[in-house]
Amino acid sequence: MLRIMSATAVGSTLAGAQAAEAWPSRPIKLIVPFTAGGSTDQLARAIQQPMSDMLGQPVVVDNKVGAGGSIGTEAVSRAAPDGYTLVFGNSGPSAVTSLLRKLPYDVQADFRPVSLVAVVPLALIVSNKLPVRDLKEFLVYAKKPGSNVNYGSVGIGSMAHLTGEYFNEAAGLRMQHIPYGGGSALSAAILGGELEAGWFNPLDGTALVASGKARYLAVATPQRLPWMADVPAISEVVPGFESSAWFGVLAPKGTPDPIVRRLNEVIVAAVARSEVRKLIEDKMAEPRSSSPDELASIIQREISQWKPVITRNNIKL
Repeated sequence: MLRIMSATAVGSTLAGAQAAEAWPSRPIKLIVPFTAGGSTDQLARAIQQPMSDMLGQPVVVDNKVGAGGSIGTEAVSRAAPDGYTLVFGNSGPSAVTSLLRKLPYDVQADFRPVSLVAVVPLALIVSNKLPVRDLKEFLVYAKKPGSNVNYGSVGIGSMAHLTGEYFNEAAGLRMQHIPYGGGSALSAAILGGELEAGWFNPLDGTALVASGKARYLAVATPQRLPWMADVPAISEVVPGFESSAWFGVLAPKGTPDPIVRRLNEVIVAAVARSEVRKLIEDKMAEPRSSSPDELASIIQREISQWKPVITRNNIKL
């Protein structure tokens, strides 16, 4: 029996190696589970051409949208594990959404992480009508009886919503959450003066700040960001506070090790290119690649961070 099992294992390994040796021999589909032109789509397209160049086959971005990113992500979970169908995932459908509602896939069991591409921190933006100069003054103001400071997000269960509740807990606040139907509606609410504060990724918040009617109050990173050096880190006032969204590539479970290794090498090399780094930084994101194991650890850590917040605040989709 042992010999049969060993022979089977060797045969499987050889088959995987042979498949990887011939790979890729046709175009590779990179599914983006969000609309074209959005932040996830833009970051995926930043590595699309470099990957195509290095692999010698076209990498085709396919926007398969719906259900908060879970439709496109599910499609990849059911795809053949041959390296020809990948997902450009992020914190939502590839980690946090599973804590909010039942999904038709298991993020940790049905995928093989390949590499990070970028990390985007959440930032607190406030209306210039708010009579505060910095985060310390904001906390004092928000805690005053009768201040009634609300915060907005792009929707219930979004990273912005979770970050807002996490901030309430960490800073001892009771700000009321107001969900909006996307970044444009949230920005309009602050510009119109109906909302005092909101949580944004910097890519979506830049235009709002550029209007001159709102400003970054703080960013949810451990340290200040080099390209936003004048914006304090929340951790300077609320120790240990951190909230960011990752973006990266995952493959279906069962994808052979040699293919995953080659994909990782190509993505790491793509992110290291100066022109790619500039494209990512221009979108107010941090270029960051990783090993497959590092991305798997980030997903596990993210689930551990947000599950208690979701449970304590009874957040459901």
